[in-house]
Amino acid sequence: MDIDRYLARIGLAHVPSADPEGLAAMQRAHRQAIGFENLDIPLGNGIRIDSGSVFDKLVVQRRGGYCFEQNRLYGDALMALGMVNRPLLARVRMGLAEDAPLPPRTHVLLLVRAEPGRAWIADAGFGGSFVPPLPLEDGAEAQTSDGAAHRLRRIGTIGAEGGEWLLERAGPVEATDGRPAPHGEWQPQYVFDLAEVVSDDLEMANHWTSTRPGTRFTTLHVASVVLPDGFAALSERTLRVHRGGTTDTREIIDAADYAVALRELFGIALSEKEAARLPLFN
Repeated sequence: MDIDRYLARIGLAHVPSADPEGLAAMQRAHRQAIGFENLDIPLGNGIRIDSGSVFDKLVVQRRGGYCFEQNRLYGDALMALGMVNRPLLARVRMGLAEDAPLPPRTHVLLLVRAEPGRAWIADAGFGGSFVPPLPLEDGAEAQTSDGAAHRLRRIGTIGAEGGEWLLERAGPVEATDGRPAPHGEWQPQYVFDLAEVVSDDLEMANHWTSTRPGTRFTTLHVASVVLPDGFAALSERTLRVHRGGTTDTREIIDAADYAVALRELFGIALSEKEAARLPLFN
């Protein structure tokens, strides 16, 4: 981990402190600088999640990535700053009906020791909305600048089928990728437990997520990024930008327009030639 180069990529001029305030500052900067995207899947490039490959793609090549890439990079950076962390696997519930079957564990987040005697969850790779760091405590809440509230609830014992912890969000659907219900009340984002996750668990989940036919990441072209006062999401050719309580929506014209939007809004350096190779434009 070249921590100086990483900090330059996310736009931080100073090394964050190894405490909850530093954790929040780095997560916010990461999410605003490195867009979430799945474009290597439709491009047929595959998704590699070892530290070297992820650093090269997201920092050196200035691309984006999805959760297994984003949180590998973020976890490595936190470790370099002295914040010990380990991955957890989650089931994404965002946008699902309450009685829907449990989805597989296809999201990774981090459990971080950001201060003595207290654990935090941190997530720089949730593409549906901005998730701030939260202490791992039943009822913990946090607000974000997009007008949303977030909370953790302990919902079961370790190993329970529904998971041990539930992350919820209440806020405007416009500050998400559009999957939640339109009401602004509490809605589930994902459930997780604290079981140990080893590297092969991540490889298996990443393989399923990037290759399983008919899923979100193998059928759609998606990108999102956190804005200082909102959220931007791109699904297929539809671009929605929510800033300061106002939402603008437009359709992407062609591959050139797509590449410009990715670069200027999402911080993703995909060339026009690469964009033209996407099934979206064929």
